[in-house]
Formats: sequence, C-alpha cells, structure tokens
Amino acid sequence: MSGVSRTIDRLEVTFDDDSLVANAGLIVPATLMIRLGLESLVNATVRLMGRVGGSGPGRKVCSLVATILAGGTHIDHADMLRAGATERVLPFRVMAPSTLGTFLRAFTFGHVRQLDKVCAETLRRAWAVGAGPGEGPMTIDLDSTICEVHGKQKQGAAYGYTRVLGYHPLLATRADSGEVLHARLRKGSSQRGAKRFIEELIARVRRAGATGPLVVRADAGFWSYALIDTLSRLQVGWSITVAINQQIKTRIDEIDEQAWVPIAYPEGGEAQVAQTTLVSSRAKQTGTLRLVVRRTRLADPTQARLWPDWRHHAFVTDLDTPTVEADQFHRDHATVELAIRDLKEGAGLEHCPSGQFFANAAWLACAVLAHNLTRWTARLGDIHPADQLTVTRTVRTRHYALAGRVVNRSGRPILRLPQHWPWATTFLRALGQLRALPLRT
Repeated sequence: MSGVSRTIDRLEVTFDDDSLVANAGLIVPATLMIRLGLESLVNATVRLMGRVGGSGPGRKVCSLVATILAGGTHIDHADMLRAGATERVLPFRVMAPSTLGTFLRAFTFGHVRQLDKVCAETLRRAWAVGAGPGEGPMTIDLDSTICEVHGKQKQGAAYGYTRVLGYHPLLATRADSGEVLHARLRKGSSQRGAKRFIEELIARVRRAGATGPLVVRADAGFWSYALIDTLSRLQVGWSITVAINQQIKTRIDEIDEQAWVPIAYPEGGEAQVAQTTLVSSRAKQTGTLRLVVRRTRLADPTQARLWPDWRHHAFVTDLDTPTVEADQFHRDHATVELAIRDLKEGAGLEHCPSGQFFANAAWLACAVLAHNLTRWTARLGDIHPADQLTVTRTVRTRHYALAGRVVNRSGRPILRLPQHWPWATTFLRALGQLRALPLRT
C-alpha cells in the first residue's frame, strides 16, 4: 500500500461544521433573483389560499429553483440547501422537501397559469436590465420534447409517435441565447395546442420588450396552414418544415435540374438546394407559398450504392433571403435541441417528480426559471462572450458548486472560497455586475 493510500485511510471524516457551504456559488444567481424580485413576484401572482401547502409560495418556488440550480432533479434534493450555512448565501428561507411536495400538489390548471405569468414577468424584468434583444431581430425556435416516465402512476402521461411513455411539453426558445421563452406541459402531438401557444408566445415576448422583427422556426410536427395564418396575422416571419407528401413530391419533380445550387456539406456527401412554389387552397382561398428544397445523397461511389437516390427536405418560408441563405437559416433550427438538452440535463427536467400532472407542470415552470436564470447570470454577469453557448453544467461546475465557509470578521460576514480557483476573477466580476443592477422595490 502506498503512502498516499495510508494517508487517505487515516483521514477521519465528520459532518459537524455548521459554517460550510457546499454550493456557495449560488450567491451569484441568488443576487439576480433579488434584483428581479422573484420571491415577492410569486407571492403577488400565485394565489393558493385555502389549499393545503399554499401559503408563502414565493420562498417555496425560490427553494425549488435554487435546488435545480444546484443540480437537483428530485424534490428531496432540496435538503442539500438546508445543510451547513448554505441558507446564508440565499435570500430566502429554504423549505423542507415534504413541504415542497405538498406545495406542488396544491397546483391546479389555473395556478400553473399563474406561475406561467411569473415566468413571463421575470423575462420582462431580465430583458429590461439588459438581457433582452431590444429593437434587434429575434429568432424563436419551436419544438416539443419527450420527458420519459416509467410506470402507470404518472397522471396525464401518454405515448407519442416514438412509442415512449411520458409528457410532451411544447417549448419555444430564443435562438441566440437558449432562453426558454414559453413552455407548456401537455400530452399528444406537436400540433395540439400549437395555435394558442403561438399567440401567447408572441404576446409574451412583445410585452417583455422585443420590439424588433420576429421569425419563428419549426419542424414538420408544427406544419399547418392554421399556424402560418396565425403567424402572418401577428406579423411574425416563419420558416417551417413540411412533410413530404405526394403534392410536395410533384412540386419537387417539376424543379429544373439547372436550378439546383450546390452547398457545403460534410465529407462523404453532397447537397443542393432549389426553390419552387406550393399552391395552397383552403377556405375557398388560393395562394402560393415559397417552398425551399434541399436534397442530399452519398458522394462516395461505394457507399452511394447503398443509397443512390436523392433524399429531400423541404420547408416553406415567407423570408425573402436568397435560397442558400434561407436553407442555412432553417438548418440552424437544430440548435433548439441544445437548449432542450440543457433544460433536461442541466435544469431538472430529466425527471418529473410527482404523480400529479399539474404538480409536474409547476415543476416545469420552476425548471424554466432556473434554466433562464443561468443564462441571464451568464449574460448580465459577463461570464463568457455573448455569442458563446451557455451550458448549465459548465456554469454550475465553475461558478455554483463551490465549497465555501462563512466566517465573521470584525462583525462582517465573509464568504471564504477556495484559493487558486481557476475562475475566481470571472466569479467576482459576475457578482459585482449583478449587485450593480437596480433592486426591485
């Protein structure tokens, strides 16, 4: 046995220090929570009076959000915020897991909508202090995802086209930052509730301060003339994938071979784009839509024998950009999967903790708040360049999951953090910039 091993084995372990903080870096997003007035906003908006566990909703929502920020995926993970001196870096009283479970089960459909209103107002406040797009253009990506569950005890869980049992929330994300602008827990196909969801989404971002041009991107699950009509009525641009049916195949076959333009594609394959029009007839009205088509195939002669034909991907759009640029813009819709992955893996949505549907809907709203708080913290705290992707696990590792100790020096509480921490300068800059934001009164 090596000397190092003998040293480790002789090290006595005790859990008896009430001044230690396991996730001391939570002081950074907690500072932003104060500036946004989150606890008081929840207290003023979410009305659960008369329901068991409904009192003091503000500190309970903040407890859930902080738990998710610290990496919690289950309600009982909130206990880690009650250990040591962790509550001293948080601006609210942390509630027990049993209290939080009762609180979530108190939600009904109307109360979930009240919590949605909290998410919308928090978005407006964050954008007002510098995190928003302002008068600039903003692209919104629509998608749905599957939150898989196991067993038959999850109320409202259903099978979708993937034959996976779970919830199927609708999500709208901001393309350049990954913020979740709107979320709705539900079951069923992508089109179910899409029209109403879009109307609420556009109204929300307009109220939040997005005064510039808006464009919505979506995949084929959202394709419908009703959605296009809604976006056009709201004066929002759109780029939506269409399912390849017989009508689309006919329009593609009519494209002249000379119209196809080669585009850059990964090695081993080739791709070309072209455009045509799609005639739409509905409600005794006839019109034409711009149809952009991308076709791909394998370029290597050996591999090409496995799939010699072109494969087609088509979308309709009202954008007037050149064909190649329109195709590249639409392909960037794939980045929505990064935001969804981060919401699941980084913000607690990989698990729906309750057997009740509306409790899980409230958990989704808390996950959205935590997800967005990390992005606003990164942007307003200048944690990394604005054009760099925010990954919650990276931010948590570098800035949240810090071991610290709260000490008293001449009557002043001081949070002592590890010496030689690689990201100490960034941490202190972010904390200073967030503290400089105006307080909500």
